[in-house]
Amino acid sequence: MTPFGARLRKLRAERGMTLRAMAAAIGVSPAYLSALEHGKRGRPGWHLIQRVITHFNIIWDDAEEVVRLARISHPKVTIDTAGLDPEATEIANRLADVVASLDAPTRSEILKLLAVAERKTPRGR
Repeated sequence: MTPFGARLRKLRAERGMTLRAMAAAIGVSPAYLSALEHGKRGRPGWHLIQRVITHFNIIWDDAEEVVRLARISHPKVTIDTAGLDPEATEIANRLADVVASLDAPTRSEILKLLAVAERKTPRGR
């Protein structure tokens, strides 16, 4: 499941909606919505994100969070380290090797480190 898929599922549950009802409301098939929730589809497009935000009447910071979750929800990631130092390539490859076996506390620690790094690094780098 992707972060965006988990948020969709939570939104549905909070409002007591079935997958079929939500799919109809945002204009997609139930199969597509299920695949999106389970991380079997790529990140959603801008128009679908907007339909979700509108359907659930999500505003301000919550809407920005939904957009952020969609951005980080591609289930098949490619990291281009061309032109970076060898350490960057090592980090990317080692993470790819172990990510499936990391336990929840370790994943949480890595996410905290990434949050600190994001605050230190200007966007677009």
